[in-house]
Amino acid sequence: MLLTVNLYWAIYTEGWKKRAENRTIIQYLPYVTRWDYLATMFTEAITVNAPERLESVQVPKRASYIRVLMLELSRIASHLLWLGPFMADIGAQTPFFSIFREREFIYDLFEAATGMRMMHNSFRIGGVAADLPYGWIDKCFDFCDSFFTEVVEYQKLITRNPIFLERVEGVGIIGGEETRNWGLSGPMLRASGIQWDLRKVDRYECDKKFDWEVKWQKEGDTLARYLVRIGEMQESIKIIQQALEGIPGGPYEN
Repeated sequence: MLLTVNLYWAIYTEGWKKRAENRTIIQYLPYVTRWDYLATMFTEAITVNAPERLESVQVPKRASYIRVLMLELSRIASHLLWLGPFMADIGAQTPFFSIFREREFIYDLFEAATGMRMMHNSFRIGGVAADLPYGWIDKCFDFCDSFFTEVVEYQKLITRNPIFLERVEGVGIIGGEETRNWGLSGPMLRASGIQWDLRKVDRYECDKKFDWEVKWQKEGDTLARYLVRIGEMQESIKIIQQALEGIPGGPYEN
């Protein structure tokens, strides 16, 4: 089974590389958003970050702030799509509906800023495709205020629930050494005691301007991975609020 999956993935990635051979970056960006429909903004980011670094392209400050807003909203949307079905899988249907409601609010923000709810085609070498529309910042502030309250409600409903704890605590333990050997990343890595976050290590975009913490746990079980993702959503809200408050004027594309 593993061999079949690896073979499929090898053929899949080779196909994407072949498509890139006769296309410009702008022509190729709509393809990369389909690599991972949970993290479309991130696949766009890595596609434009590489040529920007190779050619020392300067990204306007406003564009960098807009990118951070889109990336952190994308992170929250991804974590929510993990959390809702995860809770349903272990027998809790109630959180599923409110979680997807919050995710739809994020997609409303994406649609207003990029014209698309999922496959955005928003990033460009040296900036972004379009500036934020009138009223978008206020709408995003409203989302942050409401969502922060919702996360607190998720924690009250889920985190100390004895049935939930019985099904996740001490289950699926992955040690720190295993995470390295298996090439795990993101919350999977940070839930196993490794405080590695590219936003701190690589300092891409303007993340160094914001005050936030790397969320991590040392237990490496399913509960730890849940706690990391819950914590990361709260930290993402902090980053978004700081970016909204400090977003500068000026051009959105070099």
